[in-house]
Amino acid sequence: MSTIISAFAQLVDDFAGLLGPLFHGSAMAAAIILFTVCVRLAVHPLSRASARGQKARAKLAPRMAELRRRYAKNPEKLREAMAELYAEEKVSPLTGCLPMLLQLPAFYLMYRVFYSREIGGMPNALLGHSLLGAPLGGRWTDALAAGGVFGSAGLVYVALFVLVAAVATFNAVRTRRQQATADPVVDSAAPGAGAVAGMMRFMPVMYFFTLVTVAVVPLAAALYVVTSTTWTTAERYFLYREAPPVPVRARTPAGVQRPS
Repeated sequence: MSTIISAFAQLVDDFAGLLGPLFHGSAMAAAIILFTVCVRLAVHPLSRASARGQKARAKLAPRMAELRRRYAKNPEKLREAMAELYAEEKVSPLTGCLPMLLQLPAFYLMYRVFYSREIGGMPNALLGHSLLGAPLGGRWTDALAAGGVFGSAGLVYVALFVLVAAVATFNAVRTRRQQATADPVVDSAAPGAGAVAGMMRFMPVMYFFTLVTVAVVPLAAALYVVTSTTWTTAERYFLYREAPPVPVRARTPAGVQRPS
């Protein structure tokens, strides 16, 4: 692992060297952003495949609901029937996870490189780089201790928090609108529907958890997170603008007919 971390640190340092004539003292921060963009470009084909998979799963939703009703008392048979349906339609339920999973190693390496005081037995020279006065190896608490919220380092975090909050608000509002306008095609009486419905209601709030991540990780890792999150928002907007998520309707009270 130490060899991989050393190689990754050298890669980021080489990126910074290339960008030095353009960004000068902020070249390392620009290199981190460029590296993040390269990672996202590399996994973009998987993101497109994930979008196609979600559209296909949305079309299968009525048939999935029928299977849940038919095998409500036989979970094993239900899993087999769902697997057969996915195989028949050539849809993988795991495609949506792959883009996120493949980014985790890159984020971990970025975190480790700017967290470690030594790399390969030598002092970590990357920790000497900063962005507008905010050390790339420092955290929000360090910025607050150095000059407060409106110090030079604190203002860098203020800008990141504002950007993350704006992106999170956009995602939350868009998700709420999709949940409100999409057709309720899944039977709320199906097994597990209540848990899925609760997750869907909680999803808009989850977007704001990125604020916590930005506050607690080294600034270099925070730049990775903010860049990746912003990319994801733009990417999903264009890939999913014609594919609203399939919501789970809340259980209809007894005696009240569901709308047709």
